[in-house]
Amino acid sequence: MRNFDLTPLYRASVGFDRLADVVDRAMSGDLAAPTYPPYNIEKTGEDTYRISIAVAGFAADDLNVEVRDGAVIVSAKKADEDDSRTYLHRGIATRAFERKFTLADHVRVDGASHLDGMLHIDLVREIPEALKPRRIEIAKSAPKVEKLDA
Repeated sequence: MRNFDLTPLYRASVGFDRLADVVDRAMSGDLAAPTYPPYNIEKTGEDTYRISIAVAGFAADDLNVEVRDGAVIVSAKKADEDDSRTYLHRGIATRAFERKFTLADHVRVDGASHLDGMLHIDLVREIPEALKPRRIEIAKSAPKVEKLDA
């Protein structure tokens, strides 16, 4: 595994701490990353995205979606089950979980829905006016120069 020294980034820029943290996490080689529950991330439009998580066996009340520290955190805890059931085979996992999805700058959660065993989290990227490209009008005359009184 390679280790990258991000010191030059810190010397030449301000405010990229979060980017460095994301790169560090991605490069950490976390081989034990959880695979439960399975999920999809899709781009649904020019500035819209959707995270879909398979949450079979969980009711909407068992799920929690929270935005904290620039990330969407999805967690679930199944209410205590009835011990009177006897399973011959139990293939539907309903164990507690927590998944964290780091959000890019200017991305916000637009809403969440639970339908047919899937939790859908809709995201929108909203670029502030100050960061949007804008056209600068070019004047067709020479700029006025004021004379200084000596």
